[in-house]
Amino acid sequence: MARKTIDIALQGGGSHGAFTWGVLDRLLELDDLEIAGISGTSAGAMNAIALAQGLSEDGPERARELLRTYWERVGEMARISPFRRSWWDKMSGSWSLENSPGFLMSQFVQQVASPYQFNPLDINPLEDLVRECFDFEAINARQGPKVFLSATNVRTGRAKIFRQPNISVEAVMASACLPNLYKAVEIDGEAYWDGGYMGNPPLFPLIDETDVRDIVIVQVNPMERPNVPKTPYDIMNRLNEITFNASLAKEIRSLGFLWELIHHENLEREAYRDARLHRIEAQDEMCALSISSKMNVEMAFLDHLFGIGRETAQKWIDTAYPEVGKRSTWWPREAFEESLKPAHLPDGAGRGGRS
Repeated sequence: MARKTIDIALQGGGSHGAFTWGVLDRLLELDDLEIAGISGTSAGAMNAIALAQGLSEDGPERARELLRTYWERVGEMARISPFRRSWWDKMSGSWSLENSPGFLMSQFVQQVASPYQFNPLDINPLEDLVRECFDFEAINARQGPKVFLSATNVRTGRAKIFRQPNISVEAVMASACLPNLYKAVEIDGEAYWDGGYMGNPPLFPLIDETDVRDIVIVQVNPMERPNVPKTPYDIMNRLNEITFNASLAKEIRSLGFLWELIHHENLEREAYRDARLHRIEAQDEMCALSISSKMNVEMAFLDHLFGIGRETAQKWIDTAYPEVGKRSTWWPREAFEESLKPAHLPDGAGRGGRS
């Protein structure tokens, strides 16, 4: 059986990362799939290190076991979390926390105080969980896939990519550091926030530092929504999605520009990389979830997302997987078509053209 080798890029999104858990669980059942490189941000970083450690230790089954262990441990944290669904949300089947007294109180506190004030000891139960669940010596041993985790340098505003052998608890927590909840994570004299602001997930480390041309993006945050948001939470939700998709859209647009150079300017292919893109996403299902549900870590919700992830992965396997190694199955035309045209130009205007 001919093997297919891919790089995989895992987007962040709080507890919505359990969708990615389901996707990975199904992909790891494929006998002919090999994962050479993994990039991840925030929740995607958690999934990335679980995947990398499992594959380096004992292969796909160990990776599935580690992913399940991590997310089940996250689900256990719901027992002590102040963010609990209201009785009305439970009755109506909503996963939202917008009616949760604990969540509403936290939103108010974040408006008037920073984590340096309301959380001076920087208590983060997730950090303890990461320390308990993962073996960073195994992750850094490079017996498995290459790993790239994204964080945002607070001082410079630039993306920071952590690689082996420097993948650590601190690097993972930096990638997942929401600045309104936790103090910036300091590493080697620099302070870092969530990587979602500048690389969610980063693609170019996979292109530049592995020999694989097929990149599978597991996308958690919807790119588009059919309706204009009008309520405060809907507006906040959409702003969150736009913000955490901006870096991905920029990298995809850059890839579109690179593709144009290779295929239309007769440049040497050896001097440029021509990535084949694939995407696994469940836009309809994720659009139905609010931003507050990203803080919902009830095991029932995580299992719900896990199931959506497995179903979505199966659909992708049925339709797109046969093309891996041959051609791109995701063509973000809105990005590629504008790759050589500045966004400020009117439709129909090319380079050097006039409106």
